[in-house]
Parts: sequence; C-alpha cells; structure tokens
Amino acid sequence: MVIKVFLASSSGSTAIKKKQQDVLGFLEALKVEYAPLDIACNVDNRTWMRENVPVEKKPTNGIPLPPQIFNEESYCGDYETFFDAKEDNSVYAFLGLPPPPGSKEAQQAEKEFILQNGPVKNGTVEKKTTENGTVENKIIDNGTDETDTLDENRTADAEVEDENHEADKLKATAEEVAQEEDEEAKGEDDQAVSEEEEELRQLEEQEEPVSEVEDEEEALEVTEDEEEEVAEPGEIPCSVPS
Repeated sequence: MVIKVFLASSSGSTAIKKKQQDVLGFLEALKVEYAPLDIACNVDNRTWMRENVPVEKKPTNGIPLPPQIFNEESYCGDYETFFDAKEDNSVYAFLGLPPPPGSKEAQQAEKEFILQNGPVKNGTVEKKTTENGTVENKIIDNGTDETDTLDENRTADAEVEDENHEADKLKATAEEVAQEEDEEAKGEDDQAVSEEEEELRQLEEQEEPVSEVEDEEEALEVTEDEEEEVAEPGEIPCSVPS
C-alpha cells in the first residue's frame, strides 16, 4: 500500500506550504513510504484528487486544497484530520496502516481490543482499516502473555496512583503546618499588642498622681506668697477716703 500525498509545489500560500511540509516531515519521521503528487504541474493529478475527495469533505466552493492524503484509492483526509490524528497518536489508523509492534498506537489498539473481547493469550492486536472503511482487529502471535502485560500495566498504574496520593497527603500536611504557624504567629502578635497596651495604661495611671501633687504644691506656694505680702511687718495698709 502506497500513501499518496497531493501537493502544490508552486503554491503562493505560506500556510499551505507549511502544512505540506508538516505532513511530509511526519511521514518521513515515521518511515512511512509515500508518493508526493504535484497538482500544480500535473493536470491529471489535480483532476484525480478533486474527483476522489468525498463530497462531504470538500469546501463550499467544491475545490479541495492541498495537502490531501490517500491510501492507494482510499481517501484518508486533509491536513486538519491528519493533525487531529497526530495529536491523538492515531496516525497509522488515519493512514489505514498497521501500527508497528511496540508503538504507542499498537499498545492502545491492544488495550481497546482487550476491553472489547477480553484478555488475549500469546498475541498482539493489529488494527487495520479496510477499503470500505471498516476496522478489523487481527491477533498476531508474538509469544507473549497479554494477561501478564495487562497485570503489569495495572500494577504500574496503581503505583503511580499511590505516589500521587502520597504527594497530596504531604501537600495537605504542609499546608496545615503552615496554617498553624500563621495562627501561632498571629496569636503572639496579638499578645504582644495587648501587653504594650497594658504597659501604656499603667504608665498613664502612674503619671496622673504626680501631676496632681505638683499642682497642689504650686497652689500652696502661691498662697504662702500672698500671705507674706499681706502680713509683712512695718507696713500700714492704705485706706482710700470715701
């Protein structure tokens, strides 16, 4: 099976060029064989692409833009659907190709098959899209026990869950300790403020009697001075004739 990628080599659109490079670069990284077909310089390629893109996949003007991807005669999709498949780690299913053994997509297909059909003994699952668009699951013998693999995966998931739970507990404990320290610090601050207020109040009470005594002494001094002025010997009080 050959993957056909219809491109426009002389496109003036920067966006189209970037999308074409993204598709080709990813296929090369996966080591997927493909055939680039130019629609700008070859009328037959352009005509064939436009005729074989499904009607529901064509834009409103009826002219599909490159890149368009086919598996032989079967339509795979445009750049948007290719990008979604890449994000979902399902490019091989998008291309209608069996994923390589051990790849993430193959492991995902195995798990889906096990969920639907139960554990598989001594085999892996190959997910394949036929020409009519249906998906087939095929068991390939590789000498491994899928039940053991599934148990290992469950054990690993349980360990990760325990680690996450322990981390949450540590985080909660740290938050509680921090809250207690904040409350203690606040209590100490409040106590210090109360002690300062009490000291100021005591000082004010101590200062008030001293002020009263000073006032009384000043009053006594004034009275004595007045008496001395009145009773000083040798002085005869003056009388004003009426």
